[in-house]
Amino acid sequence: MHGTPRPLRAIQQIQIGTVTSTHNQARDTLARLVAAGFEGIELNGFMTRPTPFFVRALTKVVGMPVGSGGRLDWPRLVADSGLSVVALHEDLGSIESDMAAVVARTANLDTNTVVVTGMYRFDYGDPSAVMQLAQRLNAAGRTLADEGIRLLYHNHTAEFRRLGSACTALDTIADQTEPDVVGFELDCFWAATAGADPLRLLDSLGERVQLLHITDRGSRVNGPTMTPIIKVDSVELGTGNLAVDAIIARAASLGVDAVVLETHKNWIDGSPLRSAEVSAEVLRRMLP
Repeated sequence: MHGTPRPLRAIQQIQIGTVTSTHNQARDTLARLVAAGFEGIELNGFMTRPTPFFVRALTKVVGMPVGSGGRLDWPRLVADSGLSVVALHEDLGSIESDMAAVVARTANLDTNTVVVTGMYRFDYGDPSAVMQLAQRLNAAGRTLADEGIRLLYHNHTAEFRRLGSACTALDTIADQTEPDVVGFELDCFWAATAGADPLRLLDSLGERVQLLHITDRGSRVNGPTMTPIIKVDSVELGTGNLAVDAIIARAASLGVDAVVLETHKNWIDGSPLRSAEVSAEVLRRMLP
């Protein structure tokens, strides 16, 4: 998808999980996203097929309610909506254990990008484990590349754990993976939450960043605010303190395929769709 005039305006499926529980609800939700100006969607493997209850419960506990849409026909729903599937999120274990199934799912969804969204119960403070992870990503990336599929790695906060004084886990992953087969989906919200500068990360990773995740960071606290603590959370684009315009402009200059919105909780008016529509105003302005 590189070479497009500008990045697609996209949204992460996690934001709409609670409003896509039935086919009719999902169709209405996707139509409303298209009307707001979204052109793409990023899907999650565990949200596009039936998954164990504990997986859904775990995501809800960490503040990412996924809804009950795993039994729906997502290839048909997305195709009918006119949205492009910019990527499919899968865990590395599934990619390694059943590569053929992952390849088939990407073909069924008409996408050529698979994203590994970090590792569960993994010690990012262990240098040898991080080195091994980089080699696993290389191996998976090479195999997927043979199938015409790109592999990207998506960060959270754990990757900014320092390994000694020299570098972070993300530095090691970037240094030890092969640029031709492993790229990145930079999540600006998690990077900023960890104290990193998204703009500097875009500069250092350069064109290896092929997708950008963006959520603004701010607070909805009303009334007097006393020092020293104020709750900071995800908020709609343009209503927080991230340099959203500069980040999107820098990512666009690098040729990213899509800027992917993910406001997974703390929605304005309690509505994930209303939240998406507010953020879409910024995306339309920055990516006309």
